[in-house]
Amino acid sequence: MSYIIEDELEPLDDSNGEKTDDVIDEKELERALSSLHNPFKTSVFPVLIINKQLRIIYANESYEQMFLGFSHFQGKYFFDLFGKAFTIEDARKIRETIVNGCNDFSWKGQAMLKTRNTVSKQIRVYIFPLEMDLKTPSDFVIMFDDFTEESKNLLHSVFLSLLEASRLKDNDTGRHTTRVNEYSKRLSQELLKTGKEAYVRIDADFIDNISFLAALHDVGKIGTPDDILNKEGPLSDWEWAVMREHTKNGAFILSTYPNPMAKEIALSHHERWNGSGYPFQLEGEMIPLAARIVTIADVYDALRMERSYKPSLSHEVSIQKIIEGSGDNFDPCLIDVFKTITDDFAKIYDAYAD
Repeated sequence: MSYIIEDELEPLDDSNGEKTDDVIDEKELERALSSLHNPFKTSVFPVLIINKQLRIIYANESYEQMFLGFSHFQGKYFFDLFGKAFTIEDARKIRETIVNGCNDFSWKGQAMLKTRNTVSKQIRVYIFPLEMDLKTPSDFVIMFDDFTEESKNLLHSVFLSLLEASRLKDNDTGRHTTRVNEYSKRLSQELLKTGKEAYVRIDADFIDNISFLAALHDVGKIGTPDDILNKEGPLSDWEWAVMREHTKNGAFILSTYPNPMAKEIALSHHERWNGSGYPFQLEGEMIPLAARIVTIADVYDALRMERSYKPSLSHEVSIQKIIEGSGDNFDPCLIDVFKTITDDFAKIYDAYAD
């Protein structure tokens, strides 16, 4: 989706040719809060009322609850708050609807709201005249329908089915995928707190996505032969070659996921900082950030788990091994942050123990 540049949509001029200021006229506010608007006061749907200059004159309680953390509406124009949420084409259609009366002064479409500190919202938007019987309405209702969770749950359900199918093949994983999700989420949260430019990609959406997608890191094992996947003891060279293909298989499976993070994690979570990993021997920052985070989470949990070919290691020993791998296996900057939250990793392991 391409986003609109705020400067391209200036507030409309008043009849005297001067731009209106941010002060709402008392009579206009009184009109907006009159009994005519009572149906919207208790509506479960967030509602704005704007005038023909696209200035917001009323917002109900549902609106204020839904958009908490995005922006305060008072004294704003509609596109001051939502300009970046629409494509340029849709933004122009909205103006044409309100100003020129296109499509009987009505419009419906979708918007995407995003800030660094809040998870994106997918919203259906409906615009129609406040007084339907007027030929030239002066006020308009904007009604919002947040379908973020609906869309997310539908998408997740499809890929959770793939995850469950892969787990049926690998009967030694227990709650490994759940813990990797939680480790990755916690480390990402701490990276965001640092405020460093290197982690500018990390925002609320990044954290929300990695806390689900980290679990899919090994989904490509659904294509690994059972006799290799569940073999007791070490694998031969050719068996390792087959096993390593799970990264490419996972990237192929997740190539249809709308967020590229899914494919990046599946393909690159076995790459190593010094270039000794697989499948492509990427090194340093060539490895996607999400994959570097999941690598630490995955290795920590693998060290803690008892497998058919290895005993379980203590938290302290596991932490020490990861720290020793800084600069070789792991991004040293991530390890510096990881060292400050190792107690949280132990708590997660205990909370989601097999």
